[in-house]
Amino acid sequence: MSTVRGLALACHPLPSAAVTVLALLLALGAAPVEVALVVGAVLTGQLAIGWHNDLLDAARDRAAGRADKPLARGDVSARTVRAALGGALVLTVLLSLASGGWLGLGLHVGLVVGSGLAYNAGLKATAWSWMPYAVAFGTLPAFVWASVGRGTAPWWVVVVGALLGVGAHLLNVLPDLEEDLRAGIRGLPHRIGSRASRLLAPLLLVTATLVLAVAPPGPVPAWGWVAVGVAALLAVPAWTARGKVPFLAAIGIALLDVVALVLVG
Repeated sequence: MSTVRGLALACHPLPSAAVTVLALLLALGAAPVEVALVVGAVLTGQLAIGWHNDLLDAARDRAAGRADKPLARGDVSARTVRAALGGALVLTVLLSLASGGWLGLGLHVGLVVGSGLAYNAGLKATAWSWMPYAVAFGTLPAFVWASVGRGTAPWWVVVVGALLGVGAHLLNVLPDLEEDLRAGIRGLPHRIGSRASRLLAPLLLVTATLVLAVAPPGPVPAWGWVAVGVAALLAVPAWTARGKVPFLAAIGIALLDVVALVLVG
């Protein structure tokens, strides 16, 4: 049980679960088998990204005394995590191929999972740290669309996914910004600073809300303007408040965007 718990914590459970649930919501309405294959592929892909991240960061986490990291604490061995990572990658390839064919394999493994692994392997420490998030989140809806028989995802779905991804990157890095800087990691949020990141993330998320409201064919629905209004209201404390309020307000905008994306999709 200790090993299982260690693997569960080392996979970055909250982001893994969040992305998997997003894929599930986007796939709803398709045949149960199609939904199950998509969700399985995304889940195993997220597990692989999380385990890969903790393996590469194990020495740094150990030196920093990270008590929340199973590998740093010795709760699970690197050999075990490597084996789990290998198994997850194999399953990701098989499930992606089964759900979306060769196109699904290229979209999911090549772009979504590939972007996550590239981020872990070094892009997170460069000015291009935002790009893997933009590519992965922009491609995820396209993979779901192709896998459940909806054809090519509309351009605005890809754009909204990319905006959500970059916003999520900025928000995800903020709590560890100072620690990352001490470790020599200088991604985009580190280079522009905490204040600029706090301003940029809500702006990207509000832009995603606006695109969701106005880009789909036909007149803008009433809920679209309501969503834009709510996002704009949440942006005010995200830009001006202190403490945890800006972070929570930005998360609120992101959740609003996810709900709107699912409804429109």
